[in-house]
Amino acid sequence: MKRVLVLDFGGQYNLLVARRVRECGVYCEIKPYRMTMDEIRAFDPAAIIFTGGPATVFEPNAPQLDPAIFSLGLPILGICYGQQLMIHQLGGACHKADVREYGKVELTHDGKSELFHGVEPTSVYWMSHGVEVERLAPGFRVTATTAGCAFAAIEDAQRKLYGVQFHPEVLHTVHGMEIIKNFLFRICGLSPEWSMASYVTEAVEECRAKIGSGRVLLALSGGVDSAVAAALLYKAVGEQLTCIFVDHGLLRKNEGDEVEAAMKNALGMKIIRVDAADRFLGKLAGVTEPERKRKIIGEEFIRVFEAEAKKIGKVDFLAQGTIYPDVVESGAGGESVVIKSHHNVGGLPDHVDFKEIIEPLRRLFKDEVRALGIELGLPEKLVWRQPFPGPGLAIRVIGEITRDKLAILREADAIFREEVAKAGLDRTVNQYFAVLTNLRSVGVMGDERTYDYTVALRAVETQDFMTADFSRLPWELLDTVSRRIVGEVKHVNRICYDVTSKPPATVEWE
Repeated sequence: MKRVLVLDFGGQYNLLVARRVRECGVYCEIKPYRMTMDEIRAFDPAAIIFTGGPATVFEPNAPQLDPAIFSLGLPILGICYGQQLMIHQLGGACHKADVREYGKVELTHDGKSELFHGVEPTSVYWMSHGVEVERLAPGFRVTATTAGCAFAAIEDAQRKLYGVQFHPEVLHTVHGMEIIKNFLFRICGLSPEWSMASYVTEAVEECRAKIGSGRVLLALSGGVDSAVAAALLYKAVGEQLTCIFVDHGLLRKNEGDEVEAAMKNALGMKIIRVDAADRFLGKLAGVTEPERKRKIIGEEFIRVFEAEAKKIGKVDFLAQGTIYPDVVESGAGGESVVIKSHHNVGGLPDHVDFKEIIEPLRRLFKDEVRALGIELGLPEKLVWRQPFPGPGLAIRVIGEITRDKLAILREADAIFREEVAKAGLDRTVNQYFAVLTNLRSVGVMGDERTYDYTVALRAVETQDFMTADFSRLPWELLDTVSRRIVGEVKHVNRICYDVTSKPPATVEWE
């Protein structure tokens, strides 16, 4: 199967580039731009994409590539910084733009480039740059312009080198997917060979080869990712897999019983359930800082697994439901910066007894994980469970975590999820949940003064969880949820709705 190499220069949309390529049925991987030529040749790409990035191409220490990459004879698409770097290294020049372009911009192409085949001459594209091409390198020509950018798209068709100043990977670029498809299919001559069915085959073989006759311990967290990882590993190694479901006291209402029953019924596999609530809550007592909460929970997960592994005998591998956005937000993918650490990213501490971590979903986006779950035969009810972070409600209780706070949040969250489902929005709203803020305010209930907590409701719509827009829930629904929570959940007297998108916010509050 042919694949595309995406070289990461640290831009905010870089994971979306890979996502869009995969949507076209072409497999790709993101790698740091620091890959050596030997590593690139060993990867054996059919085409290469240079991503955007925050650097200025003509400044000292700006990311550069070995010029030999342009002599491989492979089609290359440079996006934003990738376009500038291509021109800079091939004999052209870039400069700070006279007019910086951010957001939606009208672009016109000349109708002569394969990159724009079938695309209307003028439409809206997404720009985000303060630097642009000033002089083309030999062999290149302009194929598209905007009012503020004379080199919005360029090409050296003979060498199959293409550059765009705009971002075709974001949904705001109206014909972005058509441009990506033109590059992959018309210019590179690739075919849509990659699918979830092919990924299952590849991932199963990869897991079998790595695990051999070893035994695997997998952490079930209550979320979709770990459940799908369990299904994939069970298909690969069967009874060599032991699933441990750690009830850390931070689960949603009735979640422990529901997850245990669903996994047993769907897979027929043995689940060891560990009641570790006292242990986790004890470690978290008095802790208010979000990153510290995550670190504590991650550490305790490892400790629990070590203890359980010793009870069941020698275990060689620890399996986790890490997915691609987890890796990127933790700063472990390409050139990305740390947004927030994830308890299941970063490798094993030196003193852990397991040989290695197995992460069969590490290369997948959330929607791909769901598609994989269906491909593996998991019931839709399980696959379409609301996403739930590994640290659980610990990062949805702002400030110190107590049993009383957790009880309040469980009830409020259950009401919100129940009403969203009743409204028939449980599939269109990609993630929705309640947050117990650390804010208390004055209210009046039954002619009496109250001083109770504020609950925040969060609902987002997204394709990949790398970017997300807050959901415009009907006011009638929010009114019902608000009345029910205040009326049925003690110690809550105020409800707020989060209308912030990602970015600038993240989906979770902590």
